[in-house]
Amino acid sequence: MSARRLALAAAALLAASADVLHAEPSYGTIVLAGPEDDDDEGDLLPDGRARSDVSRSDLERRQPRSAPDALLYEPGVFVQKTAHGQGSVFLRGLTGQQTLVLFDGIRLNNSTYRQGPNQYFFTLDARAIDSLSVLRGGASTRYGSDALGGVVLARPIRAPDEADGAFVRPSLFLRATTADDERGGRVAVEGAKGVGFVAGVGARTVGLLESGGPIFGPAGGLAPLVPRFADDGRTQLGTGFDELTADARVTARPAKQHAITAAAYVYRQLDAPRTDQCAPPFARHDECLRYEEQFRTLVYAAWDARPERGFERTRVTLSFQRQHERRRNDRPASFVVQIGEDDVDTVGVTARATTRTARLLGRPARLHLGVDSYFDRIASTGEIGFTDLGISRELSRGQYLDGSSYRYGGAFLDGETLLPGRVVLRAGGRASWLAARAPGDPASGSRPVDRAWFPLVGHVGLEHRVRPWLGLHAQVDRSFRAPNLDDMTSRQQTGPGFQFENPELEPESALTTEVGVTLARHALEVDLWLFRMLLDGAVGKQPREASDCPPETPACLSSWSRFQLVNAQATAEIRGVEASARLLLPGPVAVRGTFAWTWGDGPNLVEPPADPSLPYEERVPLSRIPPVNGTVEARWHHRSGLALGAGVRWAQLADRLAIADRSDARIPDGGTPGFVVADLTASYRFGRRLIAALALENLLDAAYRQHGSSVNGPARGLVISVEAAPW
Repeated sequence: MSARRLALAAAALLAASADVLHAEPSYGTIVLAGPEDDDDEGDLLPDGRARSDVSRSDLERRQPRSAPDALLYEPGVFVQKTAHGQGSVFLRGLTGQQTLVLFDGIRLNNSTYRQGPNQYFFTLDARAIDSLSVLRGGASTRYGSDALGGVVLARPIRAPDEADGAFVRPSLFLRATTADDERGGRVAVEGAKGVGFVAGVGARTVGLLESGGPIFGPAGGLAPLVPRFADDGRTQLGTGFDELTADARVTARPAKQHAITAAAYVYRQLDAPRTDQCAPPFARHDECLRYEEQFRTLVYAAWDARPERGFERTRVTLSFQRQHERRRNDRPASFVVQIGEDDVDTVGVTARATTRTARLLGRPARLHLGVDSYFDRIASTGEIGFTDLGISRELSRGQYLDGSSYRYGGAFLDGETLLPGRVVLRAGGRASWLAARAPGDPASGSRPVDRAWFPLVGHVGLEHRVRPWLGLHAQVDRSFRAPNLDDMTSRQQTGPGFQFENPELEPESALTTEVGVTLARHALEVDLWLFRMLLDGAVGKQPREASDCPPETPACLSSWSRFQLVNAQATAEIRGVEASARLLLPGPVAVRGTFAWTWGDGPNLVEPPADPSLPYEERVPLSRIPPVNGTVEARWHHRSGLALGAGVRWAQLADRLAIADRSDARIPDGGTPGFVVADLTASYRFGRRLIAALALENLLDAAYRQHGSSVNGPARGLVISVEAAPW
C-alpha cells in the first residue's frame, strides 16, 4: 500500500468516526484515570488491562544500566541477558519477536527479530527515556503483529513548551560503577525560544563484568559452560562494550491545540562480544563472536492535534529507522574469520485518533481508531577469511537473503462504552496485511519466499466498578504474529545450537483469557491478574540431523545440535498469576511488592521413537518460561530532596526445561538455581540544579543468573551518578 493510499485511508477512517460520534456535551470520563491520560505524544495503551509504569524519578532512583534493567522491579516482567550489552524482556513467558517494543508509539520490532531473546531493547538510551509502560497480555488489536505476550512503550524526554517562556538550560550527567568499571556521561541542553527543544550526546565504556562467582546446576553440581571466567573465578570473559548516543527533539506549535515534532535518536554500540559465543562451549578460549557494530538510527516527524470538536486527540507519524549489525567470528585454531553485515531499513507511517466521549446508541462511548503500515528492506552480506593464506571470499548469502522485503500494517477500531450498573464494555477489531518477499540463492540452497497474510483479530472485555475504589476485570483477546524474514530465511548460531530457515511457516495466534482485580483505597493499591493463553501454530525449535543441514553451511555441520523452526500441530498453553501491592505508610514511606508465576507446555516437537518401549512425552515444557519470581521495594522521601530505598529481587529454581533448553549451554544441568538479591539506593535532588544518586547493588554478593542468560548478575558494587545544571 502506497503512502498516498495509506493517508487517504486514514483520513476516511477518521472522518467516518467523527460522523458516528459527533460532539455533544461531555457525559463524563468512562475510563480510569492513569498516566496515559496526560500523554500528549505517543500512542495510548488500552485501559482496563494488566499494566505497570516506570517514571523518570524511578529511573533516577534505581540507576539501571540499560532500558531492560529499568523493568527489573515491575510485576510480571523477567529480564534475560544473552550478553552484558544485551537484554530481552519476557512478558507472560514470551520474548523477542513475540513481544512488541514501541518508542514514542513507533514500532522497534522489524522483520529480523529472532524467535528467542534479542538485543534491540538495549539500544534505547535510558538517559533519553522519560518513562516506560508495560502492558501484559495480547494487544494486536491496537498494534498488530508480535504483540502476543505484551507491549513495552518507551516515552522519550519531551521538549519544553515554549509557553514556559524563553530559556536555555544545559546539563551534565556523569556515572561510574565498580562491578564492570563503567565510566560515562551525557551532555544535554533543553530550552524554548520560538520552539521547544532538547538535545544530548552521551558516551560510556564498560569493562569486564565481575559477578559473585559461578553458579552450579542442581543435577550434578556442575557450572554451566558459559560464561568463561578469569583466574579469579568472578570476572566474566566475553563482556564489556563501548557506547555512543545522540538525540535531538524539536517541537513547534503553529496553532492552538496543534504541535509538530521532529526528532532523531542515534545509538552506536561497538565491540560487544556475545558472551555465550565468546568463547563457545567446547571451543578454545580464543574463539569469539563479537558485534563490532550494533547501530540503530531513528528519525521521525509527528503531528499532534486536539481539535475542539469530534476528536479528543489525533496523531500522525512518519518515521525512518535503520538497524545495522556487523558481526565478526574469530576462530584462530582453524585460521578462519567469518564476517556478517546486515542492514534493515524501515519506513513507517501511522495515523491514530481518539474521539471525545459522546452518545452512541443512547450510552456514553468513546472510540480509538487508526491505520499503520511499515516497510522493511534488507541488505545482508557474508564473507569468510582464511588468515593463514591472507585471502577472503564473499559468500553467496549473508545471515539473511540480500534484497528481501517485508510489509506489515493494518487498520483498527477499538471502543468503550458505559453500561448500566457501572460496567464498562471494551471491544475492538483489526484487519492486517503482511507480505514477505525474498529472492532465492541456488548456491546455498536457499528457496525464494513470496508469502502474504491477512489476519483478523480482536478483543472484548468488561470492567465492573463494584465500588469507586474496587474494579473487577475480564477480557478475551485474540492476537497474532506472522512469520518474519528471520523465521523464513535466516541461518544463525543460537544458544541451543545452529538454526536454519523454514519458508513454509504459518502465522501463530494467541487466545488469551484473563481476569483481574484492582483496588485503590486510601494508602493501599492492589493489582491481581490470572491469565490463560492458548497458542495455536506456536513456532518452536525442532531438532534436525547433520544430514538436514542446507548446502554451504559449515557452521550447521559443525554445531553440537541443529534446529529448524516449525509450527506446532497442537495447541500450546501458558497460564499464570501476576500480582502487585503498594502501601503508603507514614513517614512518608512507600512499600511495594510483586509476584509472578508462569507455567507453560506444548506438544513435543521431537518425532516419537520407532521403538514404542522407549520413553516419550506427548507434551513438554515450553522453552525458557521464567521461574516463580518477585520483588519487594521500600522508599522513603523527605521534603528536603533526600530519598532512601531498599529492594529485594528473588526467583525460585527454574527446572521445567524444554528439549532446546537441555542443549542450551547457558542453562545449568538440571535448571537455573534460584536467588535472592538485595539493593540499597540513596538520592538527593536540589530542584533542577542537582541530582546525586548512589546504589549499592547485590548487597549480599550473591552469585546469581536470570534464567536463560549467558552472564551472571553483577557482584556487590557501587553505582554513582551526578546530574548538574547551572540554573
